[in-house]
Amino acid sequence: MLHIVLATARPQAMQAFAAALASDPEVNLQFVISGTGALEAARATAPHLVIIDADLPDTAPLDLVQKLLMVNAMVNTAVVSPLSDEEFHEASEGLGILGRLPNAPGMSDAGEMLHKLRKVLGVG
Repeated sequence: MLHIVLATARPQAMQAFAAALASDPEVNLQFVISGTGALEAARATAPHLVIIDADLPDTAPLDLVQKLLMVNAMVNTAVVSPLSDEEFHEASEGLGILGRLPNAPGMSDAGEMLHKLRKVLGVG
């Protein structure tokens, strides 16, 4: 079972993406609405992946990635970002982020993210 935490304060914008993730029978999807919630989830459940939305009310996405790594250095992260792939790579270099997602990720983005996660974990 893959435990994925989705940190977003924009559930409507993430609806198709979240539904595609949750439709996978091997995925347990947990929603949180803040960076604090993501940190609490990481401490309590050691998720395989934390997906961080660009507009959380209490923290910047890349700051949250750093905090998550302090809680669990093995946690995989993905970030929703308006930056181009190149700009995102520059901004996030050294953080080991699994991937960047567009501002309104969809079903295909969910499939690609699950593929990357399974590849990194060596499952499926």
